[in-house]
Amino acid sequence: MVRVAILQPGYLPWLGFFEQMYMSDVFVIYDDVKYDKQGWRNRNRIKTSNGICWLTVPVNVKFKDSSLVKEVIIDNRTNWKRKHLLSIKQNYSKALFYRKYIDIVEEAYARDWHYLIDIDLYFITEFASCLGLSKKKIVRSSSYNIRGDRIERLIALCKIFKADIFYEGFAGKDYIEEKCFEEHGIKVEFQNYKHPVYTQLHGNFIPKLSVIDLLFNLGPESLSVLANKNFMEDGG
Repeated sequence: MVRVAILQPGYLPWLGFFEQMYMSDVFVIYDDVKYDKQGWRNRNRIKTSNGICWLTVPVNVKFKDSSLVKEVIIDNRTNWKRKHLLSIKQNYSKALFYRKYIDIVEEAYARDWHYLIDIDLYFITEFASCLGLSKKKIVRSSSYNIRGDRIERLIALCKIFKADIFYEGFAGKDYIEEKCFEEHGIKVEFQNYKHPVYTQLHGNFIPKLSVIDLLFNLGPESLSVLANKNFMEDGG
């Protein structure tokens, strides 16, 4: 059985993103779809002593722009990298596994980035390796020049990898037509991620943060925590 997940990239993605990677045989980075200005492509959340802090990469996308995810250019007129690095260092320096992973973060912010997709993919692949997922097959949809409408393109990608199962995020229930996939011999499974509770810094537990929160706090145990049964009631 081959399970395929197809997700748009994210900046410092949350646990549910990597759970889909963990559950799949082929993980497709969906980078040739229209960029959504209010999505997670260029932002995520960390935890501070004052609660949630948003880290947002500024981008050059106009209101009526129809840029694809892979085409979005970072707005480097401000020193956003310094701000993000300082925020992470200040709020996780006392975490048990801070020193184990901080070099990855420092390396990212020491580089010059032009396209948003590149820093997103850097963090995705590095964190996948930290979680023990480096052997997963990770590909970009733009490498396959798929045509068609939303559903047709997803089916085409599944067929390229001979998928038996399409592992889709929970939000996909709003638009995925399961019958269309079944006609091609593909079963749709919807993720119903139950967020684990784990030890964090800075008071009461806050769910749905960037995976760096888990890695800095739990280190080598992170994958088992990400996929274990110590769940909260409300999945993300």
